[in-house]
Amino acid sequence: MLAPRPRRTWPNDVVPTTLRHAAGLLLLFPIGNVAHLVLTVRGDSLGRHSGQVSLPGGVIEAGESIEEAALREAHEEIALDLSEVRTLGRLAPLDIPVSGFRLHPVVAAMDSHPRLHPADGEVARILEPSVEMFLDPATFGRRTLIRDGRPLEVPVFLVDGQEIWGATAMAIAEFLTLLGWPGPSSGSI
Repeated sequence: MLAPRPRRTWPNDVVPTTLRHAAGLLLLFPIGNVAHLVLTVRGDSLGRHSGQVSLPGGVIEAGESIEEAALREAHEEIALDLSEVRTLGRLAPLDIPVSGFRLHPVVAAMDSHPRLHPADGEVARILEPSVEMFLDPATFGRRTLIRDGRPLEVPVFLVDGQEIWGATAMAIAEFLTLLGWPGPSSGSI
C-alpha cells in the first residue's frame, strides 16, 4: 500500500522543515465478536481532500500531544465519547505532500460500539468496516487518479462502496501488518 507511482513530490510552496503536523485516530471497537474501525468520508467543503475517506483527525495544536490531538479531533468530528477510549500506541508518521501535512496515526480501542454523529460540513459520512473486510483479497485494487494533470497509480482498499487510498490506506496497511497480515497477494494489486 505504498505511495502512488510516480511518487508525489512536495509542492513548491511547502518546505519539509515547515510541515504541519496532524494526528489521526484508528479506533477499534467490537460489533458482536468482530473488530471494526471508524473511518470518515470528508465533507465537500474541505478542499483538496473533500470526499476522501480518512481517519478522524486534524492539526495538532500547540501544547497538545499527538494522542490528545487525535482524541480531540475524533470528538469534534464524530462526537466520540472519550471516557472509554484506550490509546494503544502510534503507527509510523506519513507525509502527505499535496497538503503539506505529516500525519501521526494513533491506534485506540473501546470495549463497546460507540455512538457516533458526523460533524456538519466536516464529515459527510461515518464508515464502520470490519477489520476482516480489509483482509479479503477482493478488497484490493489499483486505480489511476489524475492529480495536477498527471496520472498517478495508487493501491486502494475497496470497502463499503468507497475507495480508501493514500495515507489512510497506508496507516490501515501498517496496522494490519502488525496483526500478522502478509500484505496483498501479488495478483491483487
